[in-house]
Amino acid sequence: MFEPIKVLFLAAEAAPFIKVGGLGDVAGSLPAALRALPDPVDVRLAIPFYSFLDLEGCDLEPAASFTINSSQGEILAEAFQTMVQDLPVYLIQGQPVTASSSVYSDDGHRDGRKFTFFSLAAMEMARSLRWRSDVIHAHDWHTSPAVYNLELIRAGDDFYRETKSLLTVHNLPYLGYGAEKALHEFGLPPAEGSTLPEWAQRLPLPLGLLSADKINTVSGGYAKEILTPAFGAGLDGFLRTRAEDITGILNGLDTEAWNPGSDIHIKAPYGIGEWKAREKNKLALLAEIGLEIEPERPLLAMINRMDMQKGVDLVPDALRSLGELDWGAVILGTGDPGLEAEAARLDETLPGIRSVLRYDAGLARRIYAGADMILIPSRYEPCGLTQMIAMRYGCVPVARATGGLRDTIGDYHAEPSRQSTGFLFREATSEALAHTLRRALDVYGDKRCWRGLQRRGMKKDFSWEQSAREYVALYEEMVGG
Repeated sequence: MFEPIKVLFLAAEAAPFIKVGGLGDVAGSLPAALRALPDPVDVRLAIPFYSFLDLEGCDLEPAASFTINSSQGEILAEAFQTMVQDLPVYLIQGQPVTASSSVYSDDGHRDGRKFTFFSLAAMEMARSLRWRSDVIHAHDWHTSPAVYNLELIRAGDDFYRETKSLLTVHNLPYLGYGAEKALHEFGLPPAEGSTLPEWAQRLPLPLGLLSADKINTVSGGYAKEILTPAFGAGLDGFLRTRAEDITGILNGLDTEAWNPGSDIHIKAPYGIGEWKAREKNKLALLAEIGLEIEPERPLLAMINRMDMQKGVDLVPDALRSLGELDWGAVILGTGDPGLEAEAARLDETLPGIRSVLRYDAGLARRIYAGADMILIPSRYEPCGLTQMIAMRYGCVPVARATGGLRDTIGDYHAEPSRQSTGFLFREATSEALAHTLRRALDVYGDKRCWRGLQRRGMKKDFSWEQSAREYVALYEEMVGG
């Protein structure tokens, strides 16, 4: 009889309950994809029970109540269960969680205390429910304490003796600084004398990387990049000692949520080859943002967090250097005040640009559906969803060749024409971005070539099914088939 692999899936956020960034998308989509496979995985998701979760339509049932030891005494933890279709979801609360007014904050100790408590409580909840997982699948530094704790107790704990751990790294530089005292409070000692650099022996993510049976990143390219000084966040030497245990599995995309054929937020739904309908979206977008350019002029776009990591600072000079060419642009995003101010100056000094400095999910969809190309100049990008969404909507990416961007975009001048879906550049400079934009604008003038780029991008399969199968293969390798 088939016995499904049991996976306890731990994350700091998960859609539809709470989503701050890409981790919320992954934790909300991957468990469901694992359960939807022909040979499904018995995966159960656990997230902190924040007071601000979206629980509309959820039926909550008490699942377990227990205590977690700390240097300040026992802390009561309570777990509640709900279902998202056929996925069991556990919401875990306790004082370190309920005291928080946001998922993430600038207070490293407070976040460290919250997530260390949650990580240990999730493991204790499974014990209380007598549900023994084959794999604990943790994500980023927030749930790395569970991975480290498993390694500390496994040899002498009959319940967890056979359990393996997988740690998925979504963004390596976020190591969990400030959480050192919280780890100590909950009885997790530093890894003195380990192969970690001395400075990293008290930080959550390095401790997880030290202890995990397997490590994966969210793209094959990023799995290789973190082994280098440029992208290794000071851990590249240590990570090279674990290279055989590190793999990359590309994130998927919720293709039902991101579907230009059924998107209610855009003017005219469309499919592959329905270019007249797509042109209606461009006209509607231009009217919405008040940009007076001819519809035939190429419309460039950027939808991004205003952050140096995203390479947003490369864009102003690149666009200024293209002043003699015929184009328009729309920029949507918020973040660093200095970068916002620079985008606002572009809006004021170049007549063909509109900068919308806010978070606007509906407008983002209309930009994907109406713009001709999207700029993604990231200095590093572990996976990236922007390029996947853009290609699905027929918006051609112009991106830096790093991480998941390089893995998912076929460069027009490097790949055979039947495989190209966009344009890539290597150096993180305004000059390199401008040069590649000139290439893209030149190709835009050949409608046949441009339609080919759009068509190939829209045909690419970014669904979660393939990624879910790769995770199952990894789980099976860990537990011996």
